[in-house]
Amino acid sequence: MLLKPDCIPCILNMSISVLRRLPLSEDKIRDLYTEILEISSLRGRFWDTTSPQVIEEVMEKIHRTVNHPDPFAFEKERQNKVAMALYPQLKSWVESSANPLYTAAKLAILGNAIDFMVPQDTTDIEKSIRDKLDFPVDKEECEKLEENLRGSKRVLYFADNCGEIVFDKLFMETVKGLFDTEFIFVVKSMPAMNDATKKDVQSIGIDRLAAVVENGIQGPLPGTILQRCSDTVKKWVGKADLFISKGGGNFDSLDEEKDVFPNPIVFMLLCKCNPYSKTFGVDLNQPILYNFSNSR
Repeated sequence: MLLKPDCIPCILNMSISVLRRLPLSEDKIRDLYTEILEISSLRGRFWDTTSPQVIEEVMEKIHRTVNHPDPFAFEKERQNKVAMALYPQLKSWVESSANPLYTAAKLAILGNAIDFMVPQDTTDIEKSIRDKLDFPVDKEECEKLEENLRGSKRVLYFADNCGEIVFDKLFMETVKGLFDTEFIFVVKSMPAMNDATKKDVQSIGIDRLAAVVENGIQGPLPGTILQRCSDTVKKWVGKADLFISKGGGNFDSLDEEKDVFPNPIVFMLLCKCNPYSKTFGVDLNQPILYNFSNSR
């Protein structure tokens, strides 16, 4: 999905929010925000790009200023710890469900509610998830997801945020309990906001469920652009039977390349903005599950 007018204030709000979470003086925050305001797309001068690419420009400026390769490492570690504290409750919900796959898929989507810009503890996240448990997920899309998983031996899974990856862990465990499925879990090579890196997923044991592969993108891009991925990832794209894309950043970027996928790609995210609401025909804060296939 290319940049929309709605994206500009969203990115600017995100920018000042993350700056306030760093150990920077008021003068440094002002100077850095002034630099961010000069980005062409944030001035309405270049629209042929995606939000993750614009955010990458923002993050490059932040990384240079703080001179730290992973300036939000503390936040990522905290999010994983908070979500792991909730993991036993999540697992019990799945195990007691009449349809474990449906429940695990919904929880994987609801995990996208963990917000980098809003401090959340275990109670906050549990309440947020409980409040959304009754939200419907399109029945036809759920049936299509099950059909796609049943017919797939190898799934390439594009990960999103820390915290959220705990919900992905539960989803993959549930799928592997039902089908003979191999997962390849694609993470960021370079830290991008609170997106998961190899170290982050290893800390919660995903490497015991799936082969963990870095995407090879040399930049703090909070999304996935196949053209910039490593040859290893591109080879896996050719070998996978199914693709799963988690979160808004991956949707925004992979949506522009979805026609090149040789097999179905499943987008799983929360509807966090009006452009998503219009694209998918769902209300704000509702779960989105969309199976795309070139033959559809």
